[in-house]
Amino acid sequence: MKVTPLADRVLIRMEQGEAKTKGGLYIPDTAKEKTQTGIVDAIGDDKDAITVKVGDKVMYDKYAGTTVEVDSVEYLIIKAADILAVLK
Repeated sequence: MKVTPLADRVLIRMEQGEAKTKGGLYIPDTAKEKTQTGIVDAIGDDKDAITVKVGDKVMYDKYAGTTVEVDSVEYLIIKAADILAVLK
């Protein structure tokens, strides 16, 4: 299945959090904090409001968007205004 965001929305593939601490302890999935970075997979059709492009690594607001799972991959659909920075 393919997801295409509408208007000023952006589809972000969420990055996985660290599974192990620096000290060597493993963190269970239930205790992991949701990451705030991801890769832009698709953008909506409002090109004037969206300043990122597909493939950009971005940082977004912690409580932004809606989480969806497609083919066992977690995505986040957020408004372009909720993107805080492009990481290089």
